[in-house]
Amino acid sequence: MHELIEGRRSARGYDTTAEISVDDLTSVLDAGRWAPTWGRVQPVRFVVGRRADDTFTGLTETLTRGNAGWAPASAALILVCTAAEPDDEKARTYAAVDVGLAVSQMILQANALGYNAHPMAGFDAETAVRRFAIPDDRRPLVLLGLGALADPEQVATEIRERDERPRTRLPLDEVAFAETWGHPFTSAPRP
Repeated sequence: MHELIEGRRSARGYDTTAEISVDDLTSVLDAGRWAPTWGRVQPVRFVVGRRADDTFTGLTETLTRGNAGWAPASAALILVCTAAEPDDEKARTYAAVDVGLAVSQMILQANALGYNAHPMAGFDAETAVRRFAIPDDRRPLVLLGLGALADPEQVATEIRERDERPRTRLPLDEVAFAETWGHPFTSAPRP
């Protein structure tokens, strides 16, 4: 596995003084813009704030309790939106898939530039729609925090302990199947 994927983690202990340059932030946005998209629709849109600007402040106001304690330490916040498509289930589904692809590429680009990226569902979408005049044909799905990691000794104990937990995932034989559902895919050669 590539080191950018293997080393990726959604940390919370950000350095409150670190900044992200416009060039680096633009690079992260471009990574999302160039993500694969269903049917060439390109439904993904971004609301972008850098720490201390009005957009950033507005995005922090949408945070729910779990994220409000750490996410304002981000150097940038990006609200990732997509097409609403209320009457077309297939288009609505793939618009959400496009967001996932864009966010994934943005996370990897941020990591390649030396930042950490943390995707969040813990924000109030209705507040974001009102605050940023997001049109009815769009829906906010993910809030992405970007930041530089702080010295672990400089962050709250509960954040440090959570960030230091080992990163784990289910084993491959519990998530990848062959022949029938539940029958593990194996990389062993066939007899």
